[in-house]
Amino acid sequence: MTDTPDTPDLPPLPRLLVEPIVRAALREDLGRAGDLTTDAIVPAGARFRGAIVARQAGTVAGTGAAVLAFGLLDAAVAATVERPDGARVVPGETVIRLEGPARAILTAERTALNLLCRLSGVASATASLVAAARPHGRARIVCTRKTTPGLRALEKHAVRAGGGANHRFGLDDAVLIKDNHVAVAGGIAPAMRRARAGVGHLVGIEVEVDTLAQLEEALAEGADAVLLDNMDPEQLRRAVALIDGRAVSEASGRITRETVGAVAATGVDLISAGWITHSAAIIDLGLDAA
Repeated sequence: MTDTPDTPDLPPLPRLLVEPIVRAALREDLGRAGDLTTDAIVPAGARFRGAIVARQAGTVAGTGAAVLAFGLLDAAVAATVERPDGARVVPGETVIRLEGPARAILTAERTALNLLCRLSGVASATASLVAAARPHGRARIVCTRKTTPGLRALEKHAVRAGGGANHRFGLDDAVLIKDNHVAVAGGIAPAMRRARAGVGHLVGIEVEVDTLAQLEEALAEGADAVLLDNMDPEQLRRAVALIDGRAVSEASGRITRETVGAVAATGVDLISAGWITHSAAIIDLGLDAA
């Protein structure tokens, strides 16, 4: 467990975003014939009382999706969230209490736990980076578009539960000019000018740079943010000094728990890490009957 503060006041995602994801996961599990095991063994009127309990320490995320999984199968399932998204848990601590029709709870169990364990893993990975960076600077930890297909909204919410912040949500909410865009356009300046001409005045433009010379070119063209890609701490310090507040500075590339402190100490505004969504280990949680 990290020393990241709880964030229990994190607003939940709108049900409109979450429900299609949960429904798809339930359909995938139920298949063509439903829950053969539960329907054969558990009487239709049987009741279940129990709790989803942490098996290891971490930061919770995905409670809304988990609760919805049970409720979509039977609205009579009563779910009480004891530890909301953003809360830290220790082994043995109850996250969600459940009571209601046994068939619905047992059928939804794996779908709910898959989402809850996965998203809590993302939140916990984020919290570990936030905690490692905090003593060294003011940089915020942000995620990327390296998310599980279909789970982006949930995983980015889990990043916020872990104390991080979100980068762009997709290709349509910001311009990020990367190395291949620059190569096709023939340079940073022409790429930025085309981008400015092609998007609205409220759309920010970020440019990925590998060298200080590229950084100077991006700043001269009025970049709103610069992604300082795979620069070592000394290069990052020089880049921050060169930017001098004229643009948002973002460090990216090979960010780990061991390296993030040195990166934060350079004075960058943001530190982005893809692995907190694409490679985070799950946090083990399980459903126990009372």
